[in-house]
Amino acid sequence: MRFRSAANSNGRRDRPLASPGVGAFAAIVLIGCAQQTVAQPLTPFRYETQAQRHCPADTVVWLDFRRGRYYRKGQSRYARGFDGSYACSKEARESGYRRSLFGLR
Repeated sequence: MRFRSAANSNGRRDRPLASPGVGAFAAIVLIGCAQQTVAQPLTPFRYETQAQRHCPADTVVWLDFRRGRYYRKGQSRYARGFDGSYACSKEARESGYRRSLFGLR
């Protein structure tokens, strides 16, 4: 008497596939989440005057790319370092940079 094995010839068991509705729902959720994480446009400038011309009604700040922070004029780290740039404060906030409280005079 021979017994039938649960596995087929390639060693895999036959399992029912998930319904297509579950896969479609997962794809929609992933696409929806990906669209929410789009970064806001940020225009970095090399010189302070360029940034001031770009946003005359806004305050110019110094972005620190490594720390993810921005510094206002009068702070000790304003315009310091090689890994930064000038930008408008509104654009910096919308792009995810946080205001630094370090070095206020």
